[in-house]
Amino acid sequence: SLANNNLQSLPKDIFKGLDSLTNVDLRGNAFNCDCKLKWLVEWLGSTNATVEDIYCESPPEYKKRKINSLSPKEFDCIITEFEVYQSLPYQSLSVDTFSYMNDEYVVIAQPFTGKCIFLEWDHVEVMFRNYDNITGMHTAQDTTLNQLIQKVLLTLSFTFLFIGTSTVVCKPIVIKSQLFVIVAQLFGGSHIYKRDRFANKFIKIQDIEILKIRKPNDIETFKIAEDWYFVVADSSKAGFTTVYKWNGNGFYSHQSLHAWYRDTDVEYLEISGKPHLILSSSSQRPVIYQWNKGTNEFVKRFDIQDMEDAYAVKHFKVKEDVYICLTRFIGDSKVMKWGGSAFLDLQRMPSRGSMVFQPLQISNYQYAILGSDYSFTQVYYWDAEKAKFVKFQELNVQAPRSFIHVSIDKRDFLFASSFKGTTLIYKHVIVDLSA
Repeated sequence: SLANNNLQSLPKDIFKGLDSLTNVDLRGNAFNCDCKLKWLVEWLGSTNATVEDIYCESPPEYKKRKINSLSPKEFDCIITEFEVYQSLPYQSLSVDTFSYMNDEYVVIAQPFTGKCIFLEWDHVEVMFRNYDNITGMHTAQDTTLNQLIQKVLLTLSFTFLFIGTSTVVCKPIVIKSQLFVIVAQLFGGSHIYKRDRFANKFIKIQDIEILKIRKPNDIETFKIAEDWYFVVADSSKAGFTTVYKWNGNGFYSHQSLHAWYRDTDVEYLEISGKPHLILSSSSQRPVIYQWNKGTNEFVKRFDIQDMEDAYAVKHFKVKEDVYICLTRFIGDSKVMKWGGSAFLDLQRMPSRGSMVFQPLQISNYQYAILGSDYSFTQVYYWDAEKAKFVKFQELNVQAPRSFIHVSIDKRDFLFASSFKGTTLIYKHVIVDLSA
């Protein structure tokens, strides 16, 4: 008998090995029916011993409930969290992951060294290690101009100094087992490389026309029918956000969407089964383009209302519903839901200093990560019952610019780029509070 001892919980497996137990008296205790007591609920459902009725004292929703009337399914004891797993001693902007030759890789854009760093998984050391790199280069006609611009920047002591080529995006794309990498640079032009499997190195195969792409800020790759494309968002006053198409030998300009709008982000998504692009700009509201099968080009449909100064738009799906996360550096960021003819407001998040609001799905968990240059990064978790995001965890990342989920070796990782500090790798951990 353990009756009348004012017990709030019991050690797990306290009755283990007591096979001849016939009667247990637990009356007169103030049991807290939380995850630590879930085992008792399971044990009561399987034991042959006689147990007098016992009741929950807490939490409030279970107060005065018979413990043997509870079901293990009523206990929500599985939680997740992100733990720092590895740090990389350099600043970064874009981070991407890709599959190539049956292995998973990560590529990171380093703006101040002008490199694309490729990482692979070390199965022995159980960590990420360097695999290869692409060092940015200047086009011959741009070298003198680039050096002059850098001298001016250094003289004026701007806050954001771009040294070397200033690699901002390293975008991988695999076409018929061939790996290509689009390297977007602020100086020296942007270029396309391919992986030479025999020489085991990256070889530059193409320059991207510098008259159209002057200040690249984002790249998206996508496939429509059997054709591969990528689109570059150009943020200069005289640039053209441009779609490029693979023709079997190289990537060539397919369509310029619009000029002089200083686009900061481009997002490819499907709405009602149809390809769309959303362009974010510093000079207008986000604009939605839809693919026209007849002309094989994107056609402007409409803009997203009440979202001036949106820096970026990223999308996610819950079942068949399409949602977008819109980032603002000043003001509130938003979550919006496609309503059949337009995106409708769903939720606002305070986001002073944010340049990334990235939705991510890890296993069955849907997250959205809102970075900040002035405070902690906020991780939100999608609450299916409320049909909205709830605050989940804070991460300490300096000036985050991108987040990416990497699944490898039965582990899930979150890469967090940092424009001012070290690049961080978090491990997604699932914890059973009843264990």
